[in-house]
Amino acid sequence: MTSGGAGGPCPNGQPPDSRPRAVAAVVARPPAPARWAARPALSPPGGRVRAAAGHPAARQLAILGCYLAGGVAVTWPRAGYLVSHRLPATRDAAAFVWGFWWLAHQVAHLGNPWSTAYLAAPAGTQLGLHTLMPLEGLALAPVTLIFGPSAAYNLLSAAVPGLLCYAAYRAARLWLPPAGAIAAGAFFGLSGMLTWRSWYHLNLAAGAVFLPLALAAAVHLRRRPGARQGVILGLTLAASVLTDLESAVMAAIGVLLVLLPWLVRRPSRAKVAATALAAGVAVLAGAPQLAAVAWQAATSGASVGPRLLGQSYTRYGVPPAGLFAPSPRVAGFGLTRLGAIYYHDGVTYQTIGHRYLPVGEGTPMFGVVLTALAVLGLLLAWRRPSARLLALAWLGAAALALGPVLRIGGHVYTPAARMLDGARVSAILPYTWFVQIPGLSGFREAGRLAELGLLPAALLAGAAVDGLRRRARPALAVPALAVVAAAGLLEAGWPGNLPAAAEPATYRVGTMPTALPALDRPLAASRPGSIVVDFPFGICGGLPTYGAQFPPQAQVLATADGHPRAVGFIARVPAPVIAGISRHAFYAGLVRIWRGLTRNSPAQVAAARRDARAMNVGWVLVWPQTHLDDGIPVRFWNPGVLSYLARTGFRFAYQADGVLAYRATAP
Repeated sequence: MTSGGAGGPCPNGQPPDSRPRAVAAVVARPPAPARWAARPALSPPGGRVRAAAGHPAARQLAILGCYLAGGVAVTWPRAGYLVSHRLPATRDAAAFVWGFWWLAHQVAHLGNPWSTAYLAAPAGTQLGLHTLMPLEGLALAPVTLIFGPSAAYNLLSAAVPGLLCYAAYRAARLWLPPAGAIAAGAFFGLSGMLTWRSWYHLNLAAGAVFLPLALAAAVHLRRRPGARQGVILGLTLAASVLTDLESAVMAAIGVLLVLLPWLVRRPSRAKVAATALAAGVAVLAGAPQLAAVAWQAATSGASVGPRLLGQSYTRYGVPPAGLFAPSPRVAGFGLTRLGAIYYHDGVTYQTIGHRYLPVGEGTPMFGVVLTALAVLGLLLAWRRPSARLLALAWLGAAALALGPVLRIGGHVYTPAARMLDGARVSAILPYTWFVQIPGLSGFREAGRLAELGLLPAALLAGAAVDGLRRRARPALAVPALAVVAAAGLLEAGWPGNLPAAAEPATYRVGTMPTALPALDRPLAASRPGSIVVDFPFGICGGLPTYGAQFPPQAQVLATADGHPRAVGFIARVPAPVIAGISRHAFYAGLVRIWRGLTRNSPAQVAAARRDARAMNVGWVLVWPQTHLDDGIPVRFWNPGVLSYLARTGFRFAYQADGVLAYRATAP
């Protein structure tokens, strides 16, 4: 994944300047002005402006600004949520908003952010493996404290695509001239794969920023081993750890691919010392997050049943055709029949041609345009070893993203089958062995590993753009690049919901307000510390889960009223949390009502009443459910839970925003 020398790429196929560096520097240096030459006493204002605009920092700010604007454009109306005070109506979004609030709250109170009693109350939960994003939460704490956690979340979501572009651009400049590097940054940061993440899985999008940064830091260390480069690489990896653990694993894989051959080929004390320094700085700077993970693992908070893990391994692989299929973004331009199946037997698996679009685990395809340009870039730069290594990394990541089984044409194939945690998997697919590496068994979404291949593919595509610019005739270069840009825009970005003609209403992701003051005001005014319970009730997120999928607005409201919440959306639900919550008779009664399997007996109701008082449950919010009546959605409130609340010591208080609020009666 690295180039052969420090001089950068030779996009036109010509060898680098073979003259000694001192000679080349003298030849390239402009003649010094004569000492007696007259100089103006004061530069004109226009000259100062031009000098400032020509400063390298100004150019970098201009590139970053253009990338940020481009990211806002291709993900619109995401940035508009800042002023419309909306959020994607997903539990992921609610969890991110709650995370920004919790980080700012703990920073203001000098508390530990990796543990909380404000979710899954009263059991509480550890957050070492949660999508907390402590680095971004700390950086945006002033925004959270002044404008609220929803503003911080929306701001980061709108900015991440541009930051992804710029990070990839900085890495691409190690190999490519400016034009090719700018194109590579755009292909990476504006890809449907990552812009979808910025909408719905913000931790993964923010974590992907450090993939190119870690790669660039590793290459700098390889070219000039020393303490400074070691510290930079270590801090980059630590920042990745403090953002997203899965992204940190992928960043570490990229760094190892760069440094291991370099260390093995010609080992030296300087190389080993610089690499060890980088590792030490990464562990030291990332120690708070690593300690939280270790603490959670030591208390069985990271354990998941092997059979449950094995079942999840087979759900999230990507079919080979799906990896190189067009981005679903093309459906927004009426090209709804250009898709292919990229998930099977999961939440998102249908084709665009059948009018179904992904809304669950992302868009893990490289796209047709990026694939074609990456192949062209490989052909144009074939003589360069770094180009072949980039292609190998791209295909290796694609192989990992296939998962432990092959899905071809709607069929599942398991060549060289074996059993892994109760699941039938293929022994020849690399993902099967990847999840058996100590510490990586929880990396259960194989499709996410496609991000590892996106960066080398973008770098090769940037080489293709630069090759077209340099090799094509002047009369053809501009039209060719215009065609490439137009084709790339067809697959760039993610607009949230595509037109209704391209997807059924049941697959649309709606929006929710950042606040429901009419509903939440009485809760905020009530005694602090009392638990608020939401029905449908459940603890969900990662593995395992308990109860129902609760409304996402519940966790957003918790940031406004400040009450502990009984529900919780947690990226990795600790097993002790499920055990602690399920022991409460009041919660068990709610789950029985939701499942509709058995009724609560008088003894169970009496135990639930005592349990609710002992836990200090102050409020229960009953959210409306929906069923179809002759194709028309009808909202209703579960009558079983209303009767249950009356019998367990709660009285109806008010109705607001379609939600029934019940308050605990006096003992």
